[in-house]
Formats: sequence, C-alpha cells, structure tokens
Amino acid sequence: MGLRSSLHDRGQRLTPQRQRVLSLFERIGEGTHLSAEDVHQSLLRAKERVSLATVYRTLRLLSSMGLLQELELPEGGRRFELTGDTHRDHHHLVCIRCGRTEEFENGAVLAAGEAAATLQGFRMLECVLNVRALCPSCAAEST
Repeated sequence: MGLRSSLHDRGQRLTPQRQRVLSLFERIGEGTHLSAEDVHQSLLRAKERVSLATVYRTLRLLSSMGLLQELELPEGGRRFELTGDTHRDHHHLVCIRCGRTEEFENGAVLAAGEAAATLQGFRMLECVLNVRALCPSCAAEST
C-alpha cells in the first residue's frame, strides 16, 4: 500500500512535510535508526523548511500507520526506522551511553518467543529483543 492511499484511508492528507520525512527514510533504506532530531537536521541540511515539532508529529503519525517502526531506547530516547517485511523479526543492540543501535537476527530468539507464546496460548505476531549494552567506543572510555 502506498503512502498516499494509506494516508487517505485514514482521513489524512499527504502534506509536503510528511512526504519529505518519509522520503528521507526511503532514501536511507531499512535498518537505519534516526531520532527526531536526526530527521530534523537532515531536512535542514537539505534546505527543507520544517519545524522540529512537525517532525515529531509526523514521526508519530507514520509510526501509528505502520510505515515507520519506533524503537524506544532504554534511557528514554526514541529512534525510528522504515518498516519493511525483510526486517520484521529483528533485534537491536543499543548502547546505553551514546544510543548507537545495531540490528541482528537470531533464530533461537524467534524460537523462544514462539514457544513462550504457544505455551501461554498466544499467537505471536512479531518478536523483538532489545539488548542494552555499551558499544566498543563507550566501553573503551569507561575502562
């Protein structure tokens, strides 16, 4: 489903700001995690005039529609990534100091999620694990 029809079905318009934010994520591709501030700075560097408040509203809207996936970081920050079928069941290593986020896939984690869901009578829809850690740079600084 395209953005225009997805927005229209929900009574939303495809504003230039919404198109710019989604286009940014489409350009960088799946697997890249950006904060609202990252999105805002990228748009400003591209000479796009959009306020940080508009970026926040747009990210929340696109996430609620399933076009972006929101990752809540352990220390209260949020990152967003393009939703895609190829990365549906992926996991994240998140540095608790700098927020660096790396994806990984692991069949054993998926199997454990499926087994736990089945044991409790649930039907698993997705399985996402967030591992809090220190990236190599931050770990080196703390020694």
